[in-house]
Amino acid sequence: MSDATSPDRPPPPPAQADDKDWTWVLEQPCPECKAEVGGLSVDDVADKNREVATAFANLLRTRPDVADRPVADVWSPLEYGAHVLDVFRLFLTRLELMLAEDDPMFANWDPNETAEADRYDLMDPTQVADDLEAAAAALASRFEGLTPNQLERTGRRSDGAVFSVLSFARYEIHDPIHHLWDVTR
Repeated sequence: MSDATSPDRPPPPPAQADDKDWTWVLEQPCPECKAEVGGLSVDDVADKNREVATAFANLLRTRPDVADRPVADVWSPLEYGAHVLDVFRLFLTRLELMLAEDDPMFANWDPNETAEADRYDLMDPTQVADDLEAAAAALASRFEGLTPNQLERTGRRSDGAVFSVLSFARYEIHDPIHHLWDVTR
């Protein structure tokens, strides 16, 4: 996914590892970003995905310091935007897996590893913005097309967390909301 403009530039230091189990956001508001996702419908999630993508894309297209890290081990707005793009893509892939298979196990994903391998820090902010809006729209459209029976299908992570399609959608939207808060607070 990388659109590197200076591939010879050394990579930045790794970002702080996030090893929290964020599934608790399904039960209570996030104390940091204040998102309350536990009662959202899939249509609400679809709308919020589009809203957050638009806000993130506008930030990526207009913020002059978009590639600057606030501190060495915290992602820049560009890196957060590339991560959110990958979240939209990954969750669409996992959603399709949940709809096609009975109770699939999701492959593990290390966002920091992906950020380093894909060189999020070197990506073109405008391209990330365009791709982010397209990926959010694709995921939102898929959420909007789900039937009530599909909302009950399940999938699980290797750590034992089990999601219905509905809880999966609610869990998904917290990540983009939280990362937009990360770069605008």
